[in-house]
Amino acid sequence: MASLSPTSRSIGLCPSPIFPPKHYSHLSRQTIRMATPPPYAVASSGKASTLTEYVGDGGVGVGDDLVLLFHHIEYACKRIAALVASPYNNSSLAKPMSLPTATGSGSDRDAPKPLDIVSNEIIFSSLRNSGKVAVMASEEDDTPVWISDDGPYVVVTDPLDGSRNIEASIPTGTIFGIYKRLAELDHLPKEEKALLNSLQVGTRLVAAGYVLYSSATIFCTSFGAGTHAFTLDHSTGDFILTHPSLTIPPRE
Repeated sequence: MASLSPTSRSIGLCPSPIFPPKHYSHLSRQTIRMATPPPYAVASSGKASTLTEYVGDGGVGVGDDLVLLFHHIEYACKRIAALVASPYNNSSLAKPMSLPTATGSGSDRDAPKPLDIVSNEIIFSSLRNSGKVAVMASEEDDTPVWISDDGPYVVVTDPLDGSRNIEASIPTGTIFGIYKRLAELDHLPKEEKALLNSLQVGTRLVAAGYVLYSSATIFCTSFGAGTHAFTLDHSTGDFILTHPSLTIPPRE
C-alpha cells in the first residue's frame, strides 16, 4: 500500500463502506482514505455526537421505529464485542470439551456453543425485543425466521463474520442490512413471506452497516446518503461519531 500523509489514514475494504457505486464493481479491493478527525466529531450543540443522536433528530431523522431498532442493534453489538474480547470468560462459549462417558450421559443442551452461534442468539434476542422486526435472515440459520406480524422492518445479517479468525487476533465483525417489510406479502404463509421479504434487492435497503471488533469497536453505517463511523467509548458506553462522511478516492 502506498504511504499516506500524516493527515490521512486508510482502511482496506471491498469495495465501498456500505452502498457500492456501480463504477467500483470491477475492483476486488479498494482503499478508503479518511482525513484524521479530532478525537470526537462535535455536533452543533457543542457535544460529541452519538449514534443515537445521529439517527434521531440530531442527524438523519429517520423516525422513531428505526431509532429504536438501531438502539437494540447497538446493544447487541456491545455484547458481542465484549465476548470477542474475552471469548473464554463466558461459560456458554466453545471450550475444550471432555470426552463422553461410555454410557453416553450428558445433555447436548449443556454443551458449549461456538461464538458465532452465541452472537446469532444475541442478535435475534435484541431484534425480537425491539418489537420492530418482522423477519431476521441470518447466515447462521437455514431459513429466515419470522419474528412478528407487526414489525415494520426486515433485518439480514451475518452476526459474526470471520469468527474463525479470533484465535489469531484478526478483526471480526457484524454485518447487517435493514429493509421495510413488504406488507403486500402479509397474506402468505409465514415461511414464504419470511423468505420473500429477505430476498429484496439492495436498492431497497433502508440502512446497512457493519461493526468491526478489533482494538477498537467501530460501528459503520449508512442510510443511503453518506457513510459514517462511530467508535465505542467504553467510559460511557456510547458509540461516538469519529469518522464522518467516509469516501472512496477516485482512481488515479
